[in-house]
Amino acid sequence: MPKRCGWVKMNNPLYVAYHDEEWGRPLHDDQALFELLCMETYQAGLSWETVLNKRQAFREAFHGYQIQAVAKMTDSELEPLMDNPAIIRNRAKIFATRANAQAFLQVQAEFGTFDAYLWSFVNGKTIVNDVPDYRQAPAKTVLSEKLAKDLKKRGFKFTGPVAVLSYLQAAGLVNDHENDCEWKNPNS
Repeated sequence: MPKRCGWVKMNNPLYVAYHDEEWGRPLHDDQALFELLCMETYQAGLSWETVLNKRQAFREAFHGYQIQAVAKMTDSELEPLMDNPAIIRNRAKIFATRANAQAFLQVQAEFGTFDAYLWSFVNGKTIVNDVPDYRQAPAKTVLSEKLAKDLKKRGFKFTGPVAVLSYLQAAGLVNDHENDCEWKNPNS
């Protein structure tokens, strides 16, 4: 059996696939970056497993995370989502999805792509950290605090430094795979 990061819940195939196929891989597609940002905002106060298990339902509720469509959602489209048991029924998080889509579009207008904006924080290169054990990794960093502050200034919601670090890790801007994880150096 391959060696994975210690946080992977081996009894959940979605979790294993997320680790093996997505987490920590450099992501440059704006729509995928938007979906991942939304997922990280839903996690606030919850487990990642809960969010992963509801991922498909969130995709259906939010037009496949088509940024323009989400940005145009009306209150009358968002309110019924509070009754959808397949998603996390937190009003603030549901409405933050629309606000974040609107802010995302503004960043795209300013920088050309959200990808260009985001990766500028790491000079276009993944930061590879020494992580002997995931429990020793920090919950937030100077980088995540800097990006969180900038996102907040731009109108993003639920993007504090802890959520932002998780986002940076997931989108591959920061490689925090454990040192002995087979996915630490995927090209070696």
